[in-house]
Amino acid sequence: MSKLSQIYQTPLALLTDLYQLTMAQGYWKSGRSEQEAVFHLFFRKNPFQGGFTIAAGLEYVLDYLKQFRFTDCDVDYLASLEGNDGASLFSAEFLSYLTRLELRCDLDAVPEGTVVFPHEPLVRVRGPILQCQLLETALLNLVNYQSLIATKSARICAAAGSDPVLEFGLRRAQGIDGGLAASRAAYLGGCAATSNVLAGKLFQIPVKGTHAHSWVMSFDDELAAFEEYADAMPNNCVFLVDTYDTLDGVRNAIQVGLQLRKSGHEMVGIRLDSGDLAYLSIEARQLLDEAGLTNVAIVASNDLDEGIITSLKTQGATIAVWGVGTKLVTAYDQPALGGVYKLGAIQNETGHWERKLKLSEQAIKTSTPGILQVRRFFNSEGAMADMIYDELNPQPVSDIVVDPLDPTRRRLLSRDLEAKDLLIPVVRAGQIVKECETLTQIRQRVQQQLSQFHTSVRRHTTPHEYPVGLEQELHEFKTAEILRARHPHPM
Repeated sequence: MSKLSQIYQTPLALLTDLYQLTMAQGYWKSGRSEQEAVFHLFFRKNPFQGGFTIAAGLEYVLDYLKQFRFTDCDVDYLASLEGNDGASLFSAEFLSYLTRLELRCDLDAVPEGTVVFPHEPLVRVRGPILQCQLLETALLNLVNYQSLIATKSARICAAAGSDPVLEFGLRRAQGIDGGLAASRAAYLGGCAATSNVLAGKLFQIPVKGTHAHSWVMSFDDELAAFEEYADAMPNNCVFLVDTYDTLDGVRNAIQVGLQLRKSGHEMVGIRLDSGDLAYLSIEARQLLDEAGLTNVAIVASNDLDEGIITSLKTQGATIAVWGVGTKLVTAYDQPALGGVYKLGAIQNETGHWERKLKLSEQAIKTSTPGILQVRRFFNSEGAMADMIYDELNPQPVSDIVVDPLDPTRRRLLSRDLEAKDLLIPVVRAGQIVKECETLTQIRQRVQQQLSQFHTSVRRHTTPHEYPVGLEQELHEFKTAEILRARHPHPM
């Protein structure tokens, strides 16, 4: 069963911006609703000033497409909308058309968990222009956020190294949707488990948790709180030790941990949630080891992110497990990925494809025309460069890659390099053709993908810029189109 249909009891065709529907009525009324078009979903900058992005959200996209339709209730609502003259915004004939609409689009996409870069299409949509237009907002919503969180998760997990990272962000997430999607994307990006029980059920993510300060505060003293918790949960004892005095809390946890051992159980860990985490973890580790509890893990939380984790490791912190919440699920330092969805080509009445280009005063916002594909090149050490090329180009793909923002930067790629196209068929004529993947498979792809890139590309600060560019013929065509559109006007 679709995950989205388990969360929502209705198809989500209205998960869109109003202007998609007003344009759809315009296409329908002008007789252009069936005109074939191609759109590309991409972003312009890596998040967090980083060197890469993890593509995520594709399985959500496929779930959304599987149940796409306009219900009678949807159409009744649209019929109630009025224009500024008080008349119905949408005609009854158009609304009737929507109730009969069946998706016939083709989608190509990079597999979920793929490492991607600015300007590369993550999803390519081809089909009747009205249908392509209706998909824009939902696709951006489903891909942008999960790609952002998966990338943040990958960065945090890289900072933690071999230590497991637990996602604890549900209470700070942006609503129910944000909480569920964040837990999924965080696990995909590398987190070992989540505190979010519903996400655990829906996505088969391992769930982990300790107890709150309120548990300790509800007892007369901390030791009694730990003893009662151990009695209730002898096989899941991770004690939160900083309710009052952290090191006293560690000593109380040790006392209960030794009692547990006598009864045939082992204390799993202690959690630090405040204070000088480096100092306290070192002191706590010494106390635990002296008591013979060398197997007890020290878990840390408290507004952690990749920068703080890196700093704590540099300070010699003896933390074995990292609980990360707010700064992960909210993507605290960059709360949005600037994904966009742009028209690349449209078929005219003769069946000929016309490439389309959006101009801008900012070079980074000028779109790339054509039906685009991404080719990744590899040598024996891993990924070397990515080339964006146009499948409409009748000429063989050249060996030269041109930086889209600085045409003077060019790279000649050896013909001996292994090459792989990233966009693969996922939907044909509205039907899913891609095999369903488990979240575990996608998670494994993330790690395999990251291993293909040099550490300089993956580092958190001032990363090396991985080479991505336009195939030479595409660059020349785009440049010519820009010049043609900007022909000099008399002054």
